Amino acid sequence: MHGHQVELVLYVSDAFLIANEIQLRPDRRMAARLRAYAALAEERYELLVYPVVVNILPPAPRVEIAASYHSECQGLVAHQDFKVINLWQEDVNLVFERHLTTLLPFVPVLKGGQDEAVLSRAVTLLRADEAISGLEPLLAFFASFVLESEVVRRIMRWDMAVLRESPWYAEILQEGIEQGREQGREQGIEQGREQGQMEMLLHILRRRFGPLPPDLVARIGDLRLDQLGQVVDVALEAPTLAVVKAFVATLAANGPIESALK
Repeated sequence: MHGHQVELVLYVSDAFLIANEIQLRPDRRMAARLRAYAALAEERYELLVYPVVVNILPPAPRVEIAASYHSECQGLVAHQDFKVINLWQEDVNLVFERHLTTLLPFVPVLKGGQDEAVLSRAVTLLRADEAISGLEPLLAFFASFVLESEVVRRIMRWDMAVLRESPWYAEILQEGIEQGREQGREQGIEQGREQGQMEMLLHILRRRFGPLPPDLVARIGDLRLDQLGQVVDVALEAPTLAVVKAFVATLAANGPIESALK
């Protein structure tokens, strides 16, 4: 997984392949990207390709969900249709009825998955399967988008520290560390950790609230490593971006941490 999308090419039969892209939210560049994947797969494997895009969360305001790619240049036309699967429109009961255990981490974002009893059932099944029990942080991550943080904690006995154990967090943090090492070992690692923490924070904020005001990004860039960790926790829980901005302002002023949450 790189950034926000995952690309897969699956062999189905001698008749065709499936070119599959999974993305957190619909992205306007996806249509051109999926067209390129389909063309490359068809050329490489000499089989027909069935392109599919899976959207995990609804799009940001004013972002349309494309179902095809179309372009015209000097009278020449390029067109590519693809299948779109929006998880929030898929019935959560199918996961349990068909024993689709690999979809358990996505239960919170499926249609009907916001119910506490449903989430509890998903957590129980996930923990009972050793092959996928390590995906519990992913389930908690998606649950935080649709349920109050206290509900998530009560059902999962989970806190925000679990996020820091996730593969995506570790990947972003490691990229920051590698950049820091180029600037000097001890100092570089510290700078790298700050960079990784900041990238994770900005990623979460943009996915939850959309484009960020430049002044907020600048203030976040001035925070220390320990402060960035505190803002990550708040970013996952805050109902609005205004709460996050108030919390960051409080940290910058060295005021009481709790005051911004009231």
